[in-house]
Amino acid sequence: MTPGTELGEFLKARRALVAPIGDGGPRRRVAGLRREEVATLAGVSADYYARLEQGRHKRPSQTVLNALSRALQLDVTASRHLFDLARAVADPRGAKPDKSVQRVRSSLHELLDSFTEHPAFIRGRRTEILAMNPLAAFLLTDFMAKPARERSLIRWAFLDPDARTRYRDWEKVASSMVGTLRLDAGRHPHDPLLAQLVGELSMHSESFRTWWADHRVVERRDGVKRLRHPLVGDLEIGYEALDVTGETDQTMFIYTTEPGSESQAKLRTLASWIQDNSASSRQAALAAALRTERHPRNQ
Repeated sequence: MTPGTELGEFLKARRALVAPIGDGGPRRRVAGLRREEVATLAGVSADYYARLEQGRHKRPSQTVLNALSRALQLDVTASRHLFDLARAVADPRGAKPDKSVQRVRSSLHELLDSFTEHPAFIRGRRTEILAMNPLAAFLLTDFMAKPARERSLIRWAFLDPDARTRYRDWEKVASSMVGTLRLDAGRHPHDPLLAQLVGELSMHSESFRTWWADHRVVERRDGVKRLRHPLVGDLEIGYEALDVTGETDQTMFIYTTEPGSESQAKLRTLASWIQDNSASSRQAALAAALRTERHPRNQ
């Protein structure tokens, strides 16, 4: 993931999404805008823009980047990603990769555990789960019991078959995670662990390769997850994402349900399982339920 190439590929992917000027004429062979059309809209020469896409121009100004953002109709998240990519091109060596292990403050662990009726977890770089409360582990999967290299939310979503069952809208959720990882790659272009993760997912998932290639970026701050748990069935759960104060690249996710809803009752059932059963008993119950889902005729 070289900075110049990443910037050029992002520009090409985004101009392909913009409706062409006029009808484009019968000989039009490209989707979206041509290079020269982007250049015109941004107020730069066609040669200048071509050099940007080819990674040959190293220091686009803030004025040019703002003009490109308008020309390509980028939203706030995509515009920020454009600036991140341009910053990496201007300084190809960049800062040394931060190889330190992300840690969660003890007070935040205590806060997570206090949410007895709300699943909650903290996500770090590369969508890694840094901490989670027991209800979140029971609702999704126990990331903290996995080896450190397997605690990435996106890795679980693409490589663990259980995740496809757990997320009822798996394609929507998984493609959104790819967009989030793209943002992370823009902020940390020299992260070797992120490059390894992208390589692993690209090797094993055609869906990941397809979504990674379209260069869309996503930042989710709130929304609804449609989940399916093997013990209680379908749930609809809202979530809020909050940046952790005083920490870089740490986001707390808190799941909630509508008061009085069936999903709230089901979530409380899971919470009671945690209170009434040991971790080993919960895992045994989950394993049995998953076997029933996969092989219903053999049970």
